[in-house]
Amino acid sequence: MEIIMQLALLVVGFLMLVKGADWFVEGSSKIADKFGIPQLVIGLTIVAMGTSAPEAAVSITSALKGSAEITIGNVLGSNILNVLIILGLTAFICVIPVQRSTVRYEIPFAIGVSVLLGVLGLMDGWVGFMDGVILWAFFLAYLAYLLWSTKHGGNDGEEIPQLEEKDTIPRLLFLIVVGMGLVVWGADLTVDAATALAEMFGVSQRFIGLTIVALGTSLPELVTSVTAGIKGKTDIAVGNIVGSNIFNILFVVGTASLITPVVYSSSFMVDSIITVASMALLWLCVCRDRKISRTGGVIMLVSYLAYFIYLVQQ
Repeated sequence: MEIIMQLALLVVGFLMLVKGADWFVEGSSKIADKFGIPQLVIGLTIVAMGTSAPEAAVSITSALKGSAEITIGNVLGSNILNVLIILGLTAFICVIPVQRSTVRYEIPFAIGVSVLLGVLGLMDGWVGFMDGVILWAFFLAYLAYLLWSTKHGGNDGEEIPQLEEKDTIPRLLFLIVVGMGLVVWGADLTVDAATALAEMFGVSQRFIGLTIVALGTSLPELVTSVTAGIKGKTDIAVGNIVGSNIFNILFVVGTASLITPVVYSSSFMVDSIITVASMALLWLCVCRDRKISRTGGVIMLVSYLAYFIYLVQQ
């Protein structure tokens, strides 16, 4: 009964994270639009942070509760899942075109920050305050690049919800407050349930963070990308996933390490390598024709299966 209860709490936590992030993005975006804030700025800040809110909330909550392996496992696991599962499934449904700037700049940058995180963490077994400062410096530089490239016709911004008559200030404030409350509460439930399940099944927090928690916090990206693939609207799918991976490392880990030192155990060396390798595989798939074929999607899915088998055998 205890296992069933913890599984139920984990599912409830995931649902709260997804719905809370959705309400937070909707309320924040629309209220910013009401005050005349450019949609470009909204897309690069509020929407981007909102879609990564589940990862941020879970990772920071885990760090504060001393469950450091869930903190790092969630970020590395989410980044691996984003590429190998989400893009793999989407490419299996239909070919995914990729923007030129994503191939030339953003994917190489994502590979670079993935290497940076591994070096900072494995060098002394911690991602500490100064490491967080470094990650945040790269994050601010990345935001500046996005702002510059979009103004110069580089990337298309994410679609922002359109205002309707029902979008009053009180309603939007309600969505923001309740949405953020659901994210925080959902993160708390998720971390507690995941930690309890790890203890019950005798598996490490690393495994739970890399698999179950990573999948749960990646649900918004998974549903969005697969739905876009079914509808044939995949033109910015790769750019969004790459941006999410960059955001997870620079903002999520950077913020968590500014709040409290995060343990980066040597057991994460393989996962760090897989994170870099998955981004490198993505770059190899798109560097020639600027698209991910169904063959590329199958390779990504098989690669994740091999990685998952490795995790189970640990």
